[in-house]
Amino acid sequence: MSTFFPRILVSALACSALGAASAASLAADAAGAPPAYEVPADTPSYIRSAIESPARSAAQRARDVNRKPAETLTMSGIKPGDRVVEFASFGQYYTTMLSDIVGPKGHVYMYDLPYTGKRSGAASRAFVASHPNCEYHLVDYNKLELPRHVDIVFIVLYYHDLLLNDIDTASLNARILKALKPGGIFFVVDHNAVPGSGTRDIKLHRIDPAVIRSQVTAAGFELIEESHLLAHPADDHTQLIFSSSIRGHTDQTIFKFRKPASRR
Repeated sequence: MSTFFPRILVSALACSALGAASAASLAADAAGAPPAYEVPADTPSYIRSAIESPARSAAQRARDVNRKPAETLTMSGIKPGDRVVEFASFGQYYTTMLSDIVGPKGHVYMYDLPYTGKRSGAASRAFVASHPNCEYHLVDYNKLELPRHVDIVFIVLYYHDLLLNDIDTASLNARILKALKPGGIFFVVDHNAVPGSGTRDIKLHRIDPAVIRSQVTAAGFELIEESHLLAHPADDHTQLIFSSSIRGHTDQTIFKFRKPASRR
């Protein structure tokens, strides 16, 4: 492989997790009960503690079997003391765990677009009031000035929405690169569209993974891992993600990008 291109790692964890998840699902179906999520034994203790925290709601826990938070957060590399930016924090599925993981010495910056404030602003403000290591902002991403020297930036299931909301992704990705410390991580998860479809199906709230890969690396990031941990082969990529037959079971790709250590 040419040294001019980053090495792409496809996680072996994804394959083993998919097999385990399929087995668990089949067993649950046979028993007539929904599958239960089990945190892998090798999960770091601070991630396990965050997932098992009684502060998480029953609704959040119910989504774990499909979202695999232990495997996903472990892949991201998040740890206590980190300074984290989270885009589209409404609902706090990940925010609750991020706050717990980074702890009192870390910080979580929550950025939502203004249109989300009507439905989720009150809950987000209440969350911040009870989590002193978090702050919440409603802001136009085209005008957003990010903090400097952060460790990780998360955009989970929302990169496609940047395009739906006329966000200049080239500018935003450049500002994310600038905000991260050298070696910092840009972690992106999204619903897959039909391969080769580009941005054609963003109204289905899907995006061709190749678009994310191309746009983020064009900003100067290295792609260090592309994972199919959250693959769902039964999803044919043609349905709106909110459709009752597919919601919560969409085929997704995880990208882990890194700011080159040489960049300041």
